[in-house]
Amino acid sequence: MLFSHLLSLGALATTTLAVPSLVVDGKDFVNPKTKDRFQIIGVDYQPGGSSGFSKDKDPLSDKEACLRDAAIMQNLGINTIRIYNLSPSLNHDECASIFNAAGIYMILDVNSPLTGGSLDRTAPWESYNPKYFEEQVFAAIEAFSGYPNTLGFFAGNEVINEDSVRQVPAYIRAVQRDMKDYIKKHVDRAIPVGYSAADVRSILDDTAHYMMCELKNSTSSRSDFFGLNSYSWCGDSSYKKAGYDVLTEKFSNASLPVFFSEYGCNEVTPRIFTEVQALYSQEMSQAFSGGLIYEYTQEDNNYGLVKVNSSDTVTLLIDYANLQKQYEKLDMNRIESSNVTQTSVKPVECSSDLIKDKDFLNTFDIPKRLDKIQKLIDNGIDKPNKGKLVDVSSTKIPTTVYDHNGKKVNGLKLNVVSNDQSNSPGSNKSGGSSSGSGDGDGDSDSDKDNAGVKTSGSVFLGFLSVVVAAFLL
Repeated sequence: MLFSHLLSLGALATTTLAVPSLVVDGKDFVNPKTKDRFQIIGVDYQPGGSSGFSKDKDPLSDKEACLRDAAIMQNLGINTIRIYNLSPSLNHDECASIFNAAGIYMILDVNSPLTGGSLDRTAPWESYNPKYFEEQVFAAIEAFSGYPNTLGFFAGNEVINEDSVRQVPAYIRAVQRDMKDYIKKHVDRAIPVGYSAADVRSILDDTAHYMMCELKNSTSSRSDFFGLNSYSWCGDSSYKKAGYDVLTEKFSNASLPVFFSEYGCNEVTPRIFTEVQALYSQEMSQAFSGGLIYEYTQEDNNYGLVKVNSSDTVTLLIDYANLQKQYEKLDMNRIESSNVTQTSVKPVECSSDLIKDKDFLNTFDIPKRLDKIQKLIDNGIDKPNKGKLVDVSSTKIPTTVYDHNGKKVNGLKLNVVSNDQSNSPGSNKSGGSSSGSGDGDGDSDSDKDNAGVKTSGSVFLGFLSVVVAAFLL
């Protein structure tokens, strides 16, 4: 009887432990369990690009690919991914649970490149309609709100630019308002909603002020966080040459978390990522909450860290090795230390005085919510596809992995993080060793001892074997 009871407990060995859902506190993301400040050490994740996406396939619908990529990202030191295109109707439970087990959070764009799947910057009043919300925006919220590692939702990406009509900023705030009100009504926790802006310096200040300020009559339309797609640091640049000093000054008094939602210029290759040390420095980390490298997989635009050769093999490119070296230099204790001054900045009240460019919208009349959208918020969408965590039973990846010298990397696997923790550089490296012939000198970043933690299952099974042995005696 005892033996059967122990076996039933053993079934829990593969149960996925949940990372804590982060909260926004002032201008920081915070782990509510440990009270540590959370800095995004992330990568943009859209294998195949927009052409690799359809209603029947997205980056979080392929369990085997997710297990492979989560293990590789975990070994790199990633704690957050951003995914641009998702199909809300698909089952994402296994992939979301795998990334959760790896201690990796997800920031998700609620839009898609399909017809009617995003806000049209040339005629936002036409795309702002009930079908857009029911089939895309609210459906995405329902699909991903059940996962504790869903860090936040992007309401838009670079919708405001030189080609946008004047009214676009107000419509983005309207989408944010509707998303936040839907979350408040139908989700049991607050999930932050924000905007990802292009680093167009002529309108960046106005864009940030417009999204960050607070309206007395529409408090929920304000962004909860602000992402910046910035590629100003190219090659072995510097803090001032890349204009990082200007960006730091711009956002030093921000009243919400600001981070690089894309960075990693590839005008000079291979990329050496010296900007990582600047972004997570004492000075810059007071204004920014980290950033996401563009991007994980090698596509035609040549920004990849990893090349997917086939379903069976991948290559860790030289950029992967260079980025890992930069991450391993980071002082995580300092980066994650809480700072009370970060939480004390209050939002500025919206005013036309905040807007300096005469062509930028300087009024804050947020479009009225349509009655049909209000009904969706009141009642919820019909038959929502609600995601939930599932057990992660497999941690060994079947894929053959090669380093940038063409040598096989052995031993890569996913390590399940401890409860209430997230991944960080050096904490969960699978280690492994390179073998076979290649064109390099054999000095691979993968030739390191396993510095990772054991999975919860391994710990429990070790305990179980001891108890069973004692019982049999």
